[in-house]
Amino acid sequence: MHPTVLAAFFFSSWLHCWSLPLPDSNDSDGDVSEEIFQFAEHYLASYYRPRDHAGLLKKATTMSMADRLREMQSFFGLKVTGQLDDNTLDIMKKPRCGVPDVGKYSVFPRTLKWSKMDLTYRIVNHTPDLTPAEVAAAVRKAFRVWSDVTPLNFTRIHNGTADIMISFGSKEHGDFYPFDGPSGLLAHAFPPGPNIGGDVHFDDDETWTSSFQGYNLFLVAAHEFGHALGLGHSKDPGALMFPIYTYPGTGHFVLPDDDLQGIQYLYGQGDEDPDTSHPKTPEKCDPTLTFDAVTSLRGEIIIFKDRFFWRLAPQHVEVELFLTKTFWPELPDHIDAAFEHPSQDLVFVFKGRNYWAINGYDILEGYPKKISELGFPSEIKSISAALHLEDRRKTLFFSGNQVWSYDDINHVMDKGYPRLIQEEFPGIGDKVDAVFEDYGYIHFYSGYIQFDYSMWSNRVIRLMPTNSLLC
Repeated sequence: MHPTVLAAFFFSSWLHCWSLPLPDSNDSDGDVSEEIFQFAEHYLASYYRPRDHAGLLKKATTMSMADRLREMQSFFGLKVTGQLDDNTLDIMKKPRCGVPDVGKYSVFPRTLKWSKMDLTYRIVNHTPDLTPAEVAAAVRKAFRVWSDVTPLNFTRIHNGTADIMISFGSKEHGDFYPFDGPSGLLAHAFPPGPNIGGDVHFDDDETWTSSFQGYNLFLVAAHEFGHALGLGHSKDPGALMFPIYTYPGTGHFVLPDDDLQGIQYLYGQGDEDPDTSHPKTPEKCDPTLTFDAVTSLRGEIIIFKDRFFWRLAPQHVEVELFLTKTFWPELPDHIDAAFEHPSQDLVFVFKGRNYWAINGYDILEGYPKKISELGFPSEIKSISAALHLEDRRKTLFFSGNQVWSYDDINHVMDKGYPRLIQEEFPGIGDKVDAVFEDYGYIHFYSGYIQFDYSMWSNRVIRLMPTNSLLC
């Protein structure tokens, strides 16, 4: 049997993004370099190539490169231009899986699934990067992600042919889908079926770990096992089955809701779910949406919410949603506050008693630091919002029902602070979740309400839903 589709994490080492028109698919000359053109052509041919009714890649296609590029941009929520712009190439260079991209949670064509609930697996060989016990633990934990929420049972065998055969190999390793050495294809999997169906292969030229370094075997295995059970890719950036690889941190992994819906569509619910609160990806037009933090970043607006941030760029019609750790792996989730200091080209991000300084997508050395270094007393355990006023050389910090004013020149808290928020900014209440300023107006976010406050008249001039910035 030919595999219906492979799943493969992919990494490209492009160091720069480009904003260039896409040449005609029959002409690789023009403004785009041959190297960039070939990279984009290979990427689009791999992940946006038409398939037949069985899911097999078609040998020939009349779908132009520009059409495939538009399809990719639509999938990732980018501005659909059909051109190789900065954001499109930025997505192309991220670690990812090789299954073609589809919609929300999805399954393979013809709903490929196992016809039984008791499946066997065998670890054929091991990687030298981890001990056999560490490999076995990562694999067992990855299977548990799926068995905890379905009636599926996975049993390891040590001899013979299992339903899911797991192996490590490099370059050509016996399935006619060779790996390509370090920092390339990380792994691939075959959907449910006889013979090679359900098997999972890991590239042994990669560095496999049980931490954030190299590539986390548990995380990659959990994703690939999703394919081996019949799941395709999800358009939800918070889903385990999203095609881009992101290390989620050191905390306890809980299967996101989108993946839960997909696997239970195939196999039904399990007897008892140990984690009943499966994280959902926030919806930008949810009327009950609240913000964690809002800041500008080099002309764009960044809105933090839970594990994610929305990115609003002036040149884009649609907002983009990303996992925070996709861009800043060292940052925690659920940010408390953030603000930009334009003259320093820095963004400061706060969580609990700690804060970080970010230059673009790089976190400065020496961080995180303690908020006590800014002059907060020990009883202040966190701040809820922050606002930098460049022309006044002041930064406002909100905590509880109080506001603090920080002198950016002398690096001390101003005398007479903290003050009550209601006294300093009448009309916005006594609680601030997030705050943002542009063109002389301060936008305060409290619960589901956005208060637009005029800095000239010192009063609230308009009330709007919090999600009005996104919808």
